Amino acid sequence: MNRTLAILKPDCVKRNLVGEVIARIQKGGFKILGLKMVRLTEEAAGEFYAVHRERPFYTDLVKFMTSGPCVPIVLEKGNAFEEFRWLIGATDPKEAVAGTIRRDFAESKQENIVHGSDSPENAEREISFFFSERELVELK
Repeated sequence: MNRTLAILKPDCVKRNLVGEVIARIQKGGFKILGLKMVRLTEEAAGEFYAVHRERPFYTDLVKFMTSGPCVPIVLEKGNAFEEFRWLIGATDPKEAVAGTIRRDFAESKQENIVHGSDSPENAEREISFFFSERELVELK
């Protein structure tokens, strides 16, 4: 079993889609090990997305991620990273496959409902950004 991080972004929370998206995640066979609602500060969002600091969308991304609460979730499943990336679909919902979360719910490339770790290594780093090990519940 592997872990990955999902973040239900501010647009997901604002549009009251949290329950629907979590239901999709669970129907996809993922176990939830940790979940919380947080409101990122500009500093925290900047630190989390530091890998994108030199990209032209960085400032808008930080602004968006601090525009309202979000819901980080630690997920577990065999091949968690790959399976979750498939479940959420392409970053641009117009390019996402039918039936994926972003295709069904996202309104734009930036407001795309959900973040998913882009590698197993980043999943580990991102999980520890939001959760301590004692906050994660092992499900048998």
